[in-house]
Amino acid sequence: MFGKEKPGSFVIGYTLEQEYPVRLDLQKFVKRSSGIFGATGTGKSFLTRMVLAGLMREDVASALVFDMHNEYAFDDLDSDNEKTVRGLRSLFGSKVQVAALGKGSMVRGNSPDFTLELALSDFQTGDIELLSEALNLTDTSGVTLNALSRDFGQNWFAEFMKLEPGAVDVDPESGKTFPAENSVAAWARQNNVHEKAAEALHRKLQRIYDRPYVVEKPAADAVSAIVDKLETGRHVILSFGEFDNDLDYLLVSNILTRRIRQHWVKLTERHKTHGEAAPRPLLIAIEEAHKLLNPHLSNQTAFGTIARELRKYFVTLLVVDQRPSGIDDEVMSQLGTRITGWLGDEDDIRAVLTGLSGRDQLRGMLARLQEKEEVLLLGWGVKMPIPVKSRRYDEQFYADMKATRAGPSGLDNLDDDGWNDEIFG
Repeated sequence: MFGKEKPGSFVIGYTLEQEYPVRLDLQKFVKRSSGIFGATGTGKSFLTRMVLAGLMREDVASALVFDMHNEYAFDDLDSDNEKTVRGLRSLFGSKVQVAALGKGSMVRGNSPDFTLELALSDFQTGDIELLSEALNLTDTSGVTLNALSRDFGQNWFAEFMKLEPGAVDVDPESGKTFPAENSVAAWARQNNVHEKAAEALHRKLQRIYDRPYVVEKPAADAVSAIVDKLETGRHVILSFGEFDNDLDYLLVSNILTRRIRQHWVKLTERHKTHGEAAPRPLLIAIEEAHKLLNPHLSNQTAFGTIARELRKYFVTLLVVDQRPSGIDDEVMSQLGTRITGWLGDEDDIRAVLTGLSGRDQLRGMLARLQEKEEVLLLGWGVKMPIPVKSRRYDEQFYADMKATRAGPSGLDNLDDDGWNDEIFG
């Protein structure tokens, strides 16, 4: 736990008083889902970059990062000190592949390695139900979606959007209008669905249908493009570009994660049944995790399934959030390692300590953290709870990440026994 870095480990910070280096066991870290927490302004993004950089350098797993705010791939400017912050692509080159949503999309003025499009056939009705709040769906929407699935099967989305809302024909004898054969209302009547409810759903789904990254037949399969890279030891950062809102984030991340998890399940079954090689461990990093793992949605999303599986299929999560109280308690209890900065809300403190023993003592440790640069390490990836001053994400860190298995500057003066003797006597 203390001392210079070894293969499969990463110095995340230093003890507060003696400044001894503290190692995170990355090989254990990726075996269970984990979390990085802290109030706004405590440096979660820098900490997440550092942990991902350590994971990438040590090559203990492939990482898929859903980068909602375009912070992780390319260089950025730190607004606090006007200095350039290196992106993970800058640190690791082509080992990190950057994807963007939609043909021709850019990420902070940079060209991505590839772009992603979703096929209409990728959408399940359950994906739409996850968006109830974002789309302002009513209770009757579920009934309509079930009817669409029964009637059209996998092509429900494409077929439904071909229908014309408000289309009518005129009876030549009476002069009265009635729903045209290709209208939403006619389909609703044929399937015993409320006409107004069907038309309202069609209108709301138009927002998704009109997204430039949603097409009938993509030029390439999005999931295959990502899987190929992850399986060969590279990492993928999906930058959402201009689509940095809840609707796009919930929709895209859940569809891609569901399909990628299904692929890993098949690989695992072949490993267990036919003795094929085990799949490469995969860590999926998600920001603002409460939007995907809150009590209302966690049982419905692919992320909730992964969190509860405890690496059964070699896939784990890294959840990043400023409000852990918004995450389902069952999911929180499954997180093996928790790295938490200062939290000002009592509910958030309670949430981040869910399922841990000695909570009163840990609460005291959390309360004493400085608002920046200090974090509390808990759980699976460290041998004991310990507050540390986090490593700085600076030029020295960049050099350390590019070095070939050399420990960080100043960490090589003692061997492991020396560090432990210094600390424990």
